[in-house]
Amino acid sequence: MISRRTLIGWLALAPLLAGAEENQQQAPKSDTGEQMYGLIGQLVAAPGKRDELASILINGIAGMPGCLSYIVSNDLQDDNALWVTEVWQSKSQHGASLSLDSVRQAIAKGRPLIAGFGQRVETLPLGGQGV
Repeated sequence: MISRRTLIGWLALAPLLAGAEENQQQAPKSDTGEQMYGLIGQLVAAPGKRDELASILINGIAGMPGCLSYIVSNDLQDDNALWVTEVWQSKSQHGASLSLDSVRQAIAKGRPLIAGFGQRVETLPLGGQGV
């Protein structure tokens, strides 16, 4: 049986959930008319190499057209893991970034430091500070 407190909590969330559905239909579009694109991924560095990998990722992002946000963060639960959170004007601009010399060099330099990959999630950014 559901408690009164739980029921009230779910009823309070209902307008927020309905608003999220409306926002998804009105997701911002880029100058080309494409929907924005987001990506959140976890990289696991070789033991003791997380800081070096983070530096390579941070320094290899200069001049990426269409990149609205690129954040490299330490995982507070795993001393070897990093999270990369990206927001792009479009998925096609994200794909095009992979052919940039700076990005290709960062990938080549960072690849030997990567022990594995964790979760990877594609998202549809709706808005917020910095976007």
